[in-house]
Amino acid sequence: MLRGELVVLRARLEADVPILEDELHGDVVGTSRSSGRPWWPLSPGAEASRYRITEPSDKEARFSVVELATDTLAGAAVLNEIDTYGRSANIGLMLRPAFRGKGFGTDIVRVLCDYAFTVLGLHRVAMDTLADNHAMISAARKAGFTQEGVLREAAWTLGTFQDLVQFGRLADNA
Repeated sequence: MLRGELVVLRARLEADVPILEDELHGDVVGTSRSSGRPWWPLSPGAEASRYRITEPSDKEARFSVVELATDTLAGAAVLNEIDTYGRSANIGLMLRPAFRGKGFGTDIVRVLCDYAFTVLGLHRVAMDTLADNHAMISAARKAGFTQEGVLREAAWTLGTFQDLVQFGRLADNA
């Protein structure tokens, strides 16, 4: 387990999967905005689910996010596109609706960075988000990320093109 001030990141449990699929994947707007592809319906336990349990991989580390104060499943986080040669990775997260706006995003980003830099020995962590995702932009900045660029109208989301804001953080900034 990886512990922050507000959350714990732990391995996914079978009991987490239906909750995450229902509340996160079931959120058509949220899933469309965070996945970079259109929403699609999933059968329970579908192979295509981002929340299913998978074997450990050198390319991706998936976590369930648990609120420390209540020991309640709060969402999901991922360190993906792990490149052990270039020593870099990307991060992402999604919170259940009841856990949004409570500062968990910043804590999750910090915990993921600590894992990436300290445990995996990576040098650079990146993340990108839609330009109107003010909560994620705030979490990135509070966690020490630098805005590196804006890809104009790079994301097709729910019928419109939107700008994508790119952030990066180096291990030296940890």
